[in-house]
Amino acid sequence: MCCRAAQDLFGVAGNAQLDALELPVAYRLRTASLRDLIAIYDTEVATFEREIRSRLRGHDGYRVIQQINGIGPAMAAILVAEIGDISRFRSAEALCSWAGLTPTHRESDTKVHRGGVTKQGSRLVRWAVIEGTVRYHGGPKLAGDWQRIAQRRGKHKATVAIARKILTLVYYGLRDGEIRCLARPA
Repeated sequence: MCCRAAQDLFGVAGNAQLDALELPVAYRLRTASLRDLIAIYDTEVATFEREIRSRLRGHDGYRVIQQINGIGPAMAAILVAEIGDISRFRSAEALCSWAGLTPTHRESDTKVHRGGVTKQGSRLVRWAVIEGTVRYHGGPKLAGDWQRIAQRRGKHKATVAIARKILTLVYYGLRDGEIRCLARPA
């Protein structure tokens, strides 16, 4: 039996392909069971997506931070939910520190050691802004900075530096309901 594999096994073509397969009873039952579970999970995901959309519909910061390249509806929802009330942070630097995107700093008498990021605080926020940075490097406004830092310090450090800048923009977007540096001139 030679057939062309479907691109999306759990899409329409994939389901048709699974239906056409002649499987032994045990495999057919197992496949049917797994497809039923996938349908149940799809329903659960759709229910929660509707709930999240309805809760964030009137949230100004949620809409504003999606203007940042690399921050879509899912990442914006993660950031809004994890950060919560932005007024609990006194500054953008405090938010970056809480997210673990600031360098370690150890000092004793005359010796100072600066290390990698602290990774203290919210892993989910740190992951979301890093993930949003990896592909777009912050968009046209920050891509030049990413290139400059990457040439000098390497791609990974550039990504973390731009992620910190993006989290700073998220702070101002959630606090002010706008990100002035991304606003189009009138």
